[in-house]
Amino acid sequence: MSLRFVLDPDLTPRLRAEIVALWTDVSNAGGAVGFVPPVTAADVRTIADPTFAGIAEGPDRLLLGYAGDRLVGMLIICDNRFPLKAHWCVLKRVMVHPDTQGTGYGVALMREAARLGREMGHEAMHVTVRDGLGLDAFYRRLGYREIGRLPGALRVAPGDDRDEILMWLDLTPTD
Repeated sequence: MSLRFVLDPDLTPRLRAEIVALWTDVSNAGGAVGFVPPVTAADVRTIADPTFAGIAEGPDRLLLGYAGDRLVGMLIICDNRFPLKAHWCVLKRVMVHPDTQGTGYGVALMREAARLGREMGHEAMHVTVRDGLGLDAFYRRLGYREIGRLPGALRVAPGDDRDEILMWLDLTPTD
């Protein structure tokens, strides 16, 4: 089943609850979306609520992926909020539901983000990745390249510090 994408949906209370549920499920399955399991919906809302404000009030953009009527993926296209960086954007909270891993939904979501990035006039996209989960290989397959690391920047547990990998996708056409 292919994904149906929705950009900039109305953030109704119901949709906010669906996003928080997705975010909680992804986090509890070990997904690197800002938390370390176990988390509750209340934990996720501490980050989700200000994130929703950045989307509802702008300038950030929300991209959702649906399989049928079920929300299975999302990401946020974030504005840099700095004029000298207006030509590129940051992807945050990239996730697909854990029970859909391996279906190609993540690839489809990222390809749609790149298409939208080009349509929005961006020349590049940046995403940060938690080391130790193999996520950098996923992004490399999509054309991203590692441009740096912040060593030990993410403390997921006492004695378990992970690098934050900085990845970049050039959106300009190559001749």
